[in-house]
Amino acid sequence: MTYQEATDYLFNSTPLFQNVGKDAYKEGLENTLLLDKHFNHPHQLYQTIHIAGTNGKGSCSHTLAAILQDAGYKVGLYTSPHLVDFRERIRVNGVCIPEERVVRFVEEERAFFEPLHPSFFEITTALAFLYFAEQKVDIAVIEVGLGGRLDCTNIISPLLSVITNISFDHVQFLGHTLDKIASEKAGIIKPNTPVVIGETTPETRPVFVEKARQCQAPIRFAEEEHELEQIREASDGTREYQTRHFGIINGVLNGDCQTKNTQTILAATSELQKTLRITEQNIRNGFRNVCQTTGLRGRWQKLADAPQTYCDTGHNVAGISYIVKQLARISCKQKRIVIGMVNDKDINHVLDLLPKDAVYYFTQAKVKRALPANELLAQAEAKGLHGKAFPSVTEAYTAAHREADATDLIFIGGSTFVVADLFTDIFK
Repeated sequence: MTYQEATDYLFNSTPLFQNVGKDAYKEGLENTLLLDKHFNHPHQLYQTIHIAGTNGKGSCSHTLAAILQDAGYKVGLYTSPHLVDFRERIRVNGVCIPEERVVRFVEEERAFFEPLHPSFFEITTALAFLYFAEQKVDIAVIEVGLGGRLDCTNIISPLLSVITNISFDHVQFLGHTLDKIASEKAGIIKPNTPVVIGETTPETRPVFVEKARQCQAPIRFAEEEHELEQIREASDGTREYQTRHFGIINGVLNGDCQTKNTQTILAATSELQKTLRITEQNIRNGFRNVCQTTGLRGRWQKLADAPQTYCDTGHNVAGISYIVKQLARISCKQKRIVIGMVNDKDINHVLDLLPKDAVYYFTQAKVKRALPANELLAQAEAKGLHGKAFPSVTEAYTAAHREADATDLIFIGGSTFVVADLFTDIFK
């Protein structure tokens, strides 16, 4: 079996959320527990950090992994989804799991897991936990896939739990109110295990307080610690944070959302310093080198200067809100927005947020859940947005780039999968 055959098997023989949406969601941990028992509970062989939340999980997970790696720990990192290659989901010290290990896992274990009819994420999580044990990592940063309480990552007993924020996403699984969504995310809070909450609302805070009380879990609210005293853009393009306890930190991740993420990361790091060897210099290095160290891409990433070209994986109302504010502050002659979405997002509210004075290139990613570009165009025109539909991200971006001059701005986003196609086909 080749690596291509192994990944084709994983993508096509098991329910893959990015393709089929709700049909890939399996409520309950029965399969996860059976897989975990089969592999002899590998996650018990190393320490873990568990990260949930609606937005910011990826930035927080990667940055914490970079900090820990700079501190000398051997670090596993499990995140989702991938942008270009399946192996991006499972890394040790920033290096993707080898193709050969993926192939061997499928060949050796399919006879066991096929009768279970597991989801793609259940199998991938089992592989990640097993691989981290084989690599003898010191600690693994584990990002929740969806929700928390019933997510198959929730069998771990972490050193620290982190919940970045709560907003509306995946409401068909997690609930249609913020307190219900918070209750699902709060499922990662474990007995006597500290938890850091990044952001709260009047609806979500009581949920976290009560769950922490039930678990006798020490709880910290990052937004109340006022760690960030001043923020400005440094001459080298990084975001410079003047902090209360960690000196000046230069964050290579741009985008307005990173201010909240940075507060969360610093509160989490402060908590980790109680049990792990982490210096201020490790923290500064982690923030500055996170993309280089972990391979993180697609977070308000600048791709070109003339015309200014950015992409971002933000894909729900909260994420798009940050992006729209960022776009509004950039001086340019004409904004050109390449956008595609998947069919289970709050498309109406996202379209309400988008600027009316931009030229749009509506498109669709190469996943089954992608909303057809013509349908997105029709819904957008009803909201007063104007542009054309293109059957692929490549064609949409090519048209935007052809029509732009050096003083324009091009933005590509609306879906993680749009950015994935961009990196796969253009910015390789």
